[in-house]
Amino acid sequence: MRQFMKYVIATICGVALFFVGIYLLFFIFVSIVALAGSGSSSIDKHSILRIELTGNITEQAPAENPFAEIIGNDVLANQGLDVLVKAVRDAKDNDNIDAIYLEGGMVSTDWATLQYLRGELEAFKKSGKKIVAYADQYTQPSYYIASVADTVAINPLGMLDWHGIASQPIFYTGLLEKIGVKMQVFKVGTYKSAVEPYILNSMSDANRLQVESYISDIWNEVTHAVSKSRKISVDSLNAYADNYVALAEPKSYKAKHLVDKISYVDEVREMLRAIAGENDVHFVTPTEVVAAASTKEKNDGDAIAVYYAQGDIVDEAASTSFSEESQIVGNTVVEDLDRLANDDDVKAVVLRINSGGGSAYASEQMWRAIQLLKKKKPVVVSMSGMAASGGYYMSCGADYIVAEPSTLTGSIGIFGMIPDVSGLLKEKLGLSFDVVKTNESSDFGASGRPFNASESDAMQQYVNRGYRTFITRVADGRTAAGHKMTIADVDSIGQGRVWTGNQALKLGLVDQLGTLDDAIAKAAKLAKVEKYYADSYPAPASWMDKFMDAAKQKDYLEERVKTTLGEYYAPLSFVLNADNNSMLQTRIFYLPNLK
Repeated sequence: MRQFMKYVIATICGVALFFVGIYLLFFIFVSIVALAGSGSSSIDKHSILRIELTGNITEQAPAENPFAEIIGNDVLANQGLDVLVKAVRDAKDNDNIDAIYLEGGMVSTDWATLQYLRGELEAFKKSGKKIVAYADQYTQPSYYIASVADTVAINPLGMLDWHGIASQPIFYTGLLEKIGVKMQVFKVGTYKSAVEPYILNSMSDANRLQVESYISDIWNEVTHAVSKSRKISVDSLNAYADNYVALAEPKSYKAKHLVDKISYVDEVREMLRAIAGENDVHFVTPTEVVAAASTKEKNDGDAIAVYYAQGDIVDEAASTSFSEESQIVGNTVVEDLDRLANDDDVKAVVLRINSGGGSAYASEQMWRAIQLLKKKKPVVVSMSGMAASGGYYMSCGADYIVAEPSTLTGSIGIFGMIPDVSGLLKEKLGLSFDVVKTNESSDFGASGRPFNASESDAMQQYVNRGYRTFITRVADGRTAAGHKMTIADVDSIGQGRVWTGNQALKLGLVDQLGTLDDAIAKAAKLAKVEKYYADSYPAPASWMDKFMDAAKQKDYLEERVKTTLGEYYAPLSFVLNADNNSMLQTRIFYLPNLK
């Protein structure tokens, strides 16, 4: 027996040591790969910056994963707008980079982000260096970017999508009726359309009016930019969009001047060889270009903090790391802004906002934090794709607001939406409810019945007060920034209506059209500093931190559901998690559904 126990203990120890060894070897391997990827880099002469117009473009590049190339997942990875913009600028000034090669594909982002990147490519061309674009298939967003190129080529069997912009909201009212759920809505704002998918089967007249207005303005920006680059009239571009040009013969794209060449990829490669004057084309990635430049850069002067705030505004972080990637967590932002306020090395703060809003409570708390920050140093907002509803709530108290022409902003409105699931519980599931209570409102919000008249009236008054606070914040903030606005003025352009950056400038909701760099320059001017550099906050988590967090927290079932449902996930999740959401919401629709 004693001998048997020795063998058992030895076996257990051996297995334990085996797994410890595997664990140590894994982390040694990880460290070697990470160190190999973190070394300084240089750009060879006659290199060409290759930008793949694929995947999702987000505000900031994710932490570089040294295993990305090994697992072949680079196409699916997010690309950071910050890295793309910096790479284009560095390529313009780097004598070893002769041109940019744009490879068209399935790129996903908002129009304001595309507009920013396209503007940087236009600036690159002024250096005299060439841009060549090629694709087997151009989606409309990738063609919008590629159209800036000196030469635009397409595969002889390729496709070029050019169809205009459509908003296609999805309505869930019929689905909710089938399962016995009815949404109880309390809102202020004729144009506050976030609630419509849950109570209507089609767009309201007011919502249709605002959507027609802002998509027309964005399309006007797109067509005029392409018209200028391709020397095609706007009328012709609209005619092509009307006539299903994506289904046309590829050779007709050249006749329409949409492209310059019908070519195979080897012919494009020969073109790039001629530009570089080399037998082999040496491509470099945006990350490599930025890494090479960063080894030479020094942070001289004063720091201007650029604080990135992207995603839904929530009171608390999601329980899984999968959802947490695209959230603005109110209490976290408040703490971060307090640290920046008390950091003497930071002379001004730029808030880079890309959000359609969310919790009204969190928005108010962040507004307060921005007011405290303003007392110590200038605060400038740079609006990205969206800074609407709660995103505008955050913005309105800043010293100065810069938006892209295609930014979606405004949506100054508020609502409360509480599901009545009594039909599901009683009629579908056969449950019954009863109550004994000490006071009239003791069972307020009970799941076994809808709101009564008194409860509904109290809820509407609660929402009304929230809206009054919102428009007061806007009126005070815009007046302090030099745009005299009364509460009545704000109400007249509020009511939940969404505006583009172009339209918001005319209304006084923003101060300037421009990019993040324009916002940084304005912040430096307000801080009265001449020599400065931008410092990004909060610092992105390292890929190792994300890996470890994902191993501990990631809800793979939730991830699978989100992947399966796609665009249906967020709005349906909002209904299912209504009890966990802030009762007052100041948000735009989940997705603009611009296609």
